[in-house]
Amino acid sequence: MAFGATAARAQQGADDAAAQDTELEEVIVTGSLITANPNLTRSAPVAVIEPEEMEFQGTLVAEEILREIPGVVPSIGQQVNNGNSGFSHVNLRGLGSNRNIVLIDGVRVVPSDLESIFDLNNIPLALVERIDVLTGGASTTYGADALGGVTNFITRKNFTGVEVNAGLGTTAEGDGDSKRVEVILGAGLDDDRGNVVMSIAYQKTDEVLQGSRDFSDTVNFYWNGNIGGSGLGSFNTRFGNVNPTGQDNANLTLGAVQPDDDGFAAAFTPFNYAPFNSFQTPFERYNVYAAGHYEITAGIEAYTRALFSRNTVTTLIAPSGSFGDTVVVSLNHPFLSDAQRNAFCAFDTDSAAGVYTPRFTQAECDAAGAAQDPSDPNYREVTTQLRRRNVEGGPRISDFVADYFDYQLGLRGNISDSINFDALVSYGQSSQVQTQKGYWLKSRFRNALRAGPNGCFADLASGCIPADYFGYTGAITEEMNAYLAGGESAITTKYDMLQVKGVIGGELDMVQAPWASDPVSFAVAGEYRDYTASRASDLLSQSGDLGGAGGASPNINGGYSVYEGVAEVLVPVVQDMEFAEQLNLEAGVRYSDYQVDAPEDPSYTTTTWKFGASWTPINDITLRGTFSRAVRAPNIEELFEPQTTLLDNLSVDPCASVNDQGVNSGFVPTGALRDVCIAQGAPVGAIGNIPQPAAGQVNYTTGGNLELVPEDSDSWTVGVILQPQLVPGLTVTVDYYDIKIDSSIEQPASQDAINACFENPSTSNAACTSIVRSPIDGSLSGDEAVVKGLPRFRSNTGNLRTRGIDFTASYGYDLSDEFRWSSRLVGNWTDISTFQAVTGISLNRDCVALYSSSCESIQPRFASNWRNTITWRGDLDVSLNWRYISRNKYENRATDEAFSGTPEGQGRSWDFNVTDAYHLFDLSLRYQVLENLSVTGVVSNLFDKHPPLTGAFIGATGYNSGNTYPSTFDTLGRRFSINARLSF
Repeated sequence: MAFGATAARAQQGADDAAAQDTELEEVIVTGSLITANPNLTRSAPVAVIEPEEMEFQGTLVAEEILREIPGVVPSIGQQVNNGNSGFSHVNLRGLGSNRNIVLIDGVRVVPSDLESIFDLNNIPLALVERIDVLTGGASTTYGADALGGVTNFITRKNFTGVEVNAGLGTTAEGDGDSKRVEVILGAGLDDDRGNVVMSIAYQKTDEVLQGSRDFSDTVNFYWNGNIGGSGLGSFNTRFGNVNPTGQDNANLTLGAVQPDDDGFAAAFTPFNYAPFNSFQTPFERYNVYAAGHYEITAGIEAYTRALFSRNTVTTLIAPSGSFGDTVVVSLNHPFLSDAQRNAFCAFDTDSAAGVYTPRFTQAECDAAGAAQDPSDPNYREVTTQLRRRNVEGGPRISDFVADYFDYQLGLRGNISDSINFDALVSYGQSSQVQTQKGYWLKSRFRNALRAGPNGCFADLASGCIPADYFGYTGAITEEMNAYLAGGESAITTKYDMLQVKGVIGGELDMVQAPWASDPVSFAVAGEYRDYTASRASDLLSQSGDLGGAGGASPNINGGYSVYEGVAEVLVPVVQDMEFAEQLNLEAGVRYSDYQVDAPEDPSYTTTTWKFGASWTPINDITLRGTFSRAVRAPNIEELFEPQTTLLDNLSVDPCASVNDQGVNSGFVPTGALRDVCIAQGAPVGAIGNIPQPAAGQVNYTTGGNLELVPEDSDSWTVGVILQPQLVPGLTVTVDYYDIKIDSSIEQPASQDAINACFENPSTSNAACTSIVRSPIDGSLSGDEAVVKGLPRFRSNTGNLRTRGIDFTASYGYDLSDEFRWSSRLVGNWTDISTFQAVTGISLNRDCVALYSSSCESIQPRFASNWRNTITWRGDLDVSLNWRYISRNKYENRATDEAFSGTPEGQGRSWDFNVTDAYHLFDLSLRYQVLENLSVTGVVSNLFDKHPPLTGAFIGATGYNSGNTYPSTFDTLGRRFSINARLSF
């Protein structure tokens, strides 16, 4: 993996000259603790993103810069609203955002969430000199979590003067406005014995709704292309197991009929949730960064760094409601019509026996309707499931406000002319408060349904009033909603990290190979890190009382510490010989001792190591390779999360017969399948009428596991660097990589949990009996307090593997005395990217170039960026970048063919089974107006190309949104930005 820029670098002021005059200039080599020998940088491929590339992209956040590197798989970012936790992550090689670490100047910084993932929104881009991305096992150098690699943000050093950066941006549609202001102040100290620098930055990005784009303003079902949506809306209130005699639909709809007909009806009208969702979430950030260093005495320097950010992200999704929650309906409810009451009473309690047995006789039903309260002997009630969306109340909103602080203090210097030391201590804390509003409370709509002609039977102190769940849109009045909504809830997440680190390294002057002129370089280090994290939820969030919140958020508290010892060595074996201009060998080892803060006091030790070599037989060619053993320790969420029931994507339940539109396929489970469905909790009377997962989402139960142990990974790379002297200015690199992770900490995918049971359905199969269905309608959706759904617990049973090829080609050529052409092609070809949750049992799924609910984020087979820049007199740069993503396919197309044709409401034909090769072009112009003023204009998506459409429900909710994949393909359309940089 490699990246870079080609245009002439803009004038940086006096910082370069100052750096040359500083004896203790910091040298940062990503991938090693050894910094004395620059040859080390040639043993492993490192993607380098230069300032020009960041400037030409016109991007405001680090996640968007990294996402465009070929080989990086899009993770959760600003394009995601349903599933966005307020953080932005990077996912190297598609191995998971929790399997790589983020560094600032080669040093860890405190994570932001309980999965030990750093929030890229905290990076002070104004002071970033370059970004290094090293993929593959880097645990020997940086410790656990670096299985996929590291992202190292290198900051500008020895800056003096003042620099102001300001920018504005918007889309061609006139929405999604962005603005930013960054001020950098720097000064030398005491005749250049030191330097201090500070940056203050503010940026804001406005929201772009899916309803503002013609390809996403309605939901299109992937299976038929029709305009659709969720089966849950105010106009299709559904109660489970309401099947009056003569009907075969166990989830009949009420309200979707003519106003003069107050009974139940099987009609279905999908709810269009698209206008409520975002293609760009609103974001606001305040960021302060300060750093300094001072030479205390000859050869001894103190340094420090402080980072503070406040980030605000707001997400909204379609309105709250009851999504299959268990409720009790009073048959004397004031808003229940006679026809609707009769339907409840006529439910067949034993349809499987072939004899119709109503719940209540007509006489009992009529008497129940006339009862006054539960003390009346004629009072009757029914237990059922409620599905109704709160369209009258507006969307569900989450405000994420995150504060981030990280401070570092260190001392470095020379022990001798060739040996140096570096010692530091750092402490960081991240804190995020998620405020949720716009949600119905389950306890309150239950109280509002258990009511009679004289009002509610409970919760009178909170002002309970009966709610009209039996009418049409608008039946839920403002007064009813005021009671049902019940205020806001909050979840606070905190993470603390203390780090102490010391390194001694340099050159062993008296130790060198016989055929080399340079001595052996080494580094030894010791580290201590202590992690503590917590999630504190208020009573509403803990109880799971929020309707449509996806499950409860129980409190989490945990921590662990680790002591580590490290040694690395670089040996120049041959130099300036006939068969080898240079031959270097490198090796490293790290020993780690983990102590988990738990009553059981679990602990474990790990040893990681690496070997590398680079050989330059002639100046034109360098061969390089590395092999490493890396580990990832379980994070705090994986260890300490209490057992909880959440939501995941699943379209097909083998026991189900009724789709999300209320249509019964006529399928009736028999034999072993029928027995399994019943053993999982489905009522006998529901067989043949079990609904598919509501809105393609199914309940699953998971939790932490204190018996988890670290994952193991083996990774290796082999590559070549070509710099032919016959073509001056040309550099070509090709690197093959292979990363394999064993004993990975995994949860089975929902489809894996289904397959484990239903490929061999049997009541003696533990994979079957561990699934828990609704006792009302037999579905896998509904009240998470009752419907535990699929078991998906964490264990060290999985494995992952990826392999492929990275390549780059860069070339610069002077066209004339005034014009220079620079070109750089960066590409990645991914051969495999496999995931298996339970080795030898679950499917070993290869998701390269595939998308589905199991293959979440698209990882294309081939991706590339090709930037060409023409520079005129060093003052004007015109740069065109071509981004390419190869064709991708729907994973289940052979058994579940998606729609092909012109979807309803769309203006052209699409095949939802494939996304054709995708081409985007970005144009950038930078002009040096004055010696200290440059202006850069960027047109992103120059030709206003729309994303390929896949339809809705074809993939995971967090990635398949707006009928496409907005984290992979451009959904905003043509965008314009202008940025100015003024220095003095």
